[in-house]
Amino acid sequence: MRRAKPGSAPPTRATRERIPAPAFPDPPPLQEHGPARVIAVCNQKGGVGKTTSTINLGASFAELGRKVLLVDLDPQGALSVGLGVSAHDLDLTVNDVLLDRSKGLADVLLKTESPLLHLAPANIELSGAEIALVNEVGREQVLADAIDDVVDDYDVVLIDCQPSLGLLTVNALTAADSVLIPLECEYFALRGVALLVDTITKVRNRLNPDLEIEGILATMYDGRTTHSREVLARLVEAFGDKVFQTVIARTVRFPETTVAGAPITSYAPSSTGAEAYRQLAREVLSHWAAAAGDASGR
Repeated sequence: MRRAKPGSAPPTRATRERIPAPAFPDPPPLQEHGPARVIAVCNQKGGVGKTTSTINLGASFAELGRKVLLVDLDPQGALSVGLGVSAHDLDLTVNDVLLDRSKGLADVLLKTESPLLHLAPANIELSGAEIALVNEVGREQVLADAIDDVVDDYDVVLIDCQPSLGLLTVNALTAADSVLIPLECEYFALRGVALLVDTITKVRNRLNPDLEIEGILATMYDGRTTHSREVLARLVEAFGDKVFQTVIARTVRFPETTVAGAPITSYAPSSTGAEAYRQLAREVLSHWAAAAGDASGR
């Protein structure tokens, strides 16, 4: 993300529309993998592009040589279906990992078309996990414990959360280093962000003091409409440099990829949607590199 200078005002609608997003460079290749940064892709409102963003950002990271694990934490199993997995034919899922301590994420992993992209799948069985975990000691930490076992094998772990703020989502936030918030450029989607930020603050205070907001991703943007432009302007005014420079435009290509069971980066590699998620991956990695430089005093 492009970070604002200390004391500077956040970008306004006018500046965001006038100044194009910078062309973030490709990151240097890695000499070895791990440990992973864990990102929860979260928004309690449905239909804002969480699963689409998880799949395509993960695939874009893999194109850049990063080893990626996608964790499906939604009982609807949309992430799994979006990668061509038949949810009804699964022998082991994330549900088994959460409810059976003898099972780990390594036991349920599935390979995808990319050798650097793996999936921990889910299906409707996961819907009972919240009830089953209620009486568990450390019930908010179960997913974190499972991810700890594989975190050194990956560079990025992306968790696709269900559209609610229940115990499964709390598990994701407890396990995560940061939260990526996809937000549809629509007024009612904007109203719900405050509730999610409040939940993130509570998890940070009580369960995961290192949790931070990775960024807010504007999705389903249509620059032809005044409404989309105004929502994006309000988003930038409210959250400033927490809003990614990359914006994901609305396109019919995304529903097509769900039917195809493949990321847009492979289904329509030259499309604007594919390039947008590649740009997002480069933006995120650029931010990590800058933060690492700041931490080392450079």
